[in-house]
Amino acid sequence: MAEKLKIISLGGLNEVGKNLTVYEYKNDILVVDCGLGFPDGEMYGVDIVIPNVAYLAKNREKIKGIVLTHGHEDHIGALPYVLKDITAPIYATPLTAGLVKLKLEEHQLMNIADINEIAAGKSFKVGCYQIEPIHVNHSIVGAVSLAITTPIGTVIHTGDFKIDATPIQSEMTDLTRFGEHGRKGVLALLSDSTNVERPGFSQSERKVGIRLEALFESCKHRIIVTTFASNVHRIQQVINVAARYGRKVGITGRSMENMIKVSSELGLLKIPEDTLVDMAQLKNFPKDKVTVITTGSQGEAMSALYRMAFANHKHVEIMPGDRVIMSASAVPGNEKTVSRIVNELFRKGAEVLYRSVDELHVSGHGFQEELRIMMALTKPKYFIPLHGEHRHLKLHAELARDMGIVPQNIVISDLGRIIEVSRKGIKLGGTVQSGRVLVDGTGIGDVGSVVLRDRKHLAQDGMIVVVLSLSGEDGSIISGPDIITRGFVYVKESAELMEDMKHLILDTLETFRETNVRDWTSVKASIKTTLSAYLYKNTKRNPMILPVITEL
Repeated sequence: MAEKLKIISLGGLNEVGKNLTVYEYKNDILVVDCGLGFPDGEMYGVDIVIPNVAYLAKNREKIKGIVLTHGHEDHIGALPYVLKDITAPIYATPLTAGLVKLKLEEHQLMNIADINEIAAGKSFKVGCYQIEPIHVNHSIVGAVSLAITTPIGTVIHTGDFKIDATPIQSEMTDLTRFGEHGRKGVLALLSDSTNVERPGFSQSERKVGIRLEALFESCKHRIIVTTFASNVHRIQQVINVAARYGRKVGITGRSMENMIKVSSELGLLKIPEDTLVDMAQLKNFPKDKVTVITTGSQGEAMSALYRMAFANHKHVEIMPGDRVIMSASAVPGNEKTVSRIVNELFRKGAEVLYRSVDELHVSGHGFQEELRIMMALTKPKYFIPLHGEHRHLKLHAELARDMGIVPQNIVISDLGRIIEVSRKGIKLGGTVQSGRVLVDGTGIGDVGSVVLRDRKHLAQDGMIVVVLSLSGEDGSIISGPDIITRGFVYVKESAELMEDMKHLILDTLETFRETNVRDWTSVKASIKTTLSAYLYKNTKRNPMILPVITEL
């Protein structure tokens, strides 16, 4: 019987975010990344979405380690929740490890964490797997791909990557090393599909620096820059250009402050002397000598930029003439929140630069030609697209076929589906438990599809509560019916509707009383059905109806 390597994605397929891939060979499980996702518009009240790791919890004794490719939330954000179900050594590059420590300290989990720092080019062993991190360019420092040598061959897991020939500070993606693995023989390539729809090559991070230089040179007002807190190279460029023009820099926003603290301590961010000042001191400097770096590029409610725009920030209020540079693209799903904050900034009289045509942001994910280069260098026998919705995976598979990989060696998988890889072939096997777990406040997994359905129902049509007190002896009405509405109609303007509902309720109760039925569940169901039919006929609305009957 051929030896098999099982590859299972518990996140990151047919979706954007919550990346988590499982490699399993006999009794050794390796977990790569452990990310979160963000709720869509119909997940009312949900804070974040994490992978369902029931399969890992069931096989916790087999887990030899969790290796992280980089420090973005969609690759590390679920760790505090997952580590409550499983424990395993964590392996990460220094910045990623620093961010994980901050996250686990916040959740009071550092006592169970075994965090090991790794470096590109230095192999280490986890169970039966020999793992070599390979340096890649991305929109965060310390991103690596993984060459995972298994008993049946080497698998390349790219993580998020691009090829930037002129990166800030670090070297370009280590194409030589990918090529060396390709010459030795790569069994399978699992590659990032995020930007597979975009032809050509991604732009260099330095292009943003050139644009920032022009914007600072011509500005006689205060400059406020918002970007992803994780983009240390972008932050470095902003600080450098501010220092060149004699501006003091203030930092605001918790995630931005944390990132600058960690990256500065690791020597990844170099701040010129006397450039950084406390936010409270910025008022002591002329406006044309001030730059603020802030969170809020996605328009998040209560982020620092949001509070500035809506006059609720302790130290900064947007004033006419302020130049606001939004050096980030809107994550899919955040377009409305970004538009809202942009509109408010314009309303306050600010000059807002936010569009892609302003060349203020470049992607951290490779375009088509970079994905082709990765395939050409590694020459994989098998190809598995990762990280993206189904169209991304499908287009990436077509790209692989164009590169000469035979169709039967290309597998598009789904969450929880087992890919079985051997030297003889690759195929889709069975499934394991997978899906999404919703985190709402401190509740993990207690919001399911039924709760979401109810929340959606309430949001769309409102609620009606019918309160009654009935006699336990003969079913006669002692008090009520009282009708309370929320999110349905304004009661004072709908008196006739309220009266009609009361008459329908009384008629329903009389019917049950005549038949001497004391099954209050049936009474409630009948009231609900009668009112629903009436309201839909007369208002074309379908509110949630909750009859409350007290037996006295």
